[in-house]
Amino acid sequence: MRLVVARCEVTYTGRLTAYLPEAIRLLVFKADGSVLVHADSGGYKPLNWMTPPTVIEDGEDVIVVRKRAGRTEDRLEIRIAELLAELEHELGEDAGLEKDGVERHLQEALAEQPHVLEDGLRLVRREWPTDVGPVDLMCRDADDGWVAVEIKRVGTIEAVEQLSRYLEVLRRDPALAECRGILAASEVKPQARTLCEARGLAWAEADLALIRGAREPELTLFEA
Repeated sequence: MRLVVARCEVTYTGRLTAYLPEAIRLLVFKADGSVLVHADSGGYKPLNWMTPPTVIEDGEDVIVVRKRAGRTEDRLEIRIAELLAELEHELGEDAGLEKDGVERHLQEALAEQPHVLEDGLRLVRREWPTDVGPVDLMCRDADDGWVAVEIKRVGTIEAVEQLSRYLEVLRRDPALAECRGILAASEVKPQARTLCEARGLAWAEADLALIRGAREPELTLFEA
């Protein structure tokens, strides 16, 4: 983990263009390749950020963060006017956040019965490892295609972003190039549904009691 406090200006180019004028900001560079630009306001959300995998180039007065995005490239250029503080420290292996009870039990139930998400879906492995974290369930569909399933208690935009990152890494493997994604949650927020559909992902609202047989089936899978 590298933390930099600097007076800087930031320019993002890629799918859109954004500019942050010169001001004092906190720059966070994580070991996984994540880069976040924070102000001293706005709560926990960064002003700009780049998700892994990234390439970080340190110049004399500029830091450039690059990331491939399909056939194009996202670029975050940070021009340092004044370096105020810098700290770098190895955080070591992260044990990760323990899933809450609902999320954990939902993952267990869907691992036992993945077909409730989609007819013919079968489990290959839970906690499939990737360079950016484990995929909750890796499955095969009725046509033997790969399907990555991310499970949340509440499906949000952040959950869609997480699933998208997993798929980006998984698809680098030629054997997984056509891997699909499903976001499964007890509740999927409207914004997350819209983002899933825009990115060609499926989503499902999964009722734990229903999966366990306490109620009649109501689960519906929505395809983009």
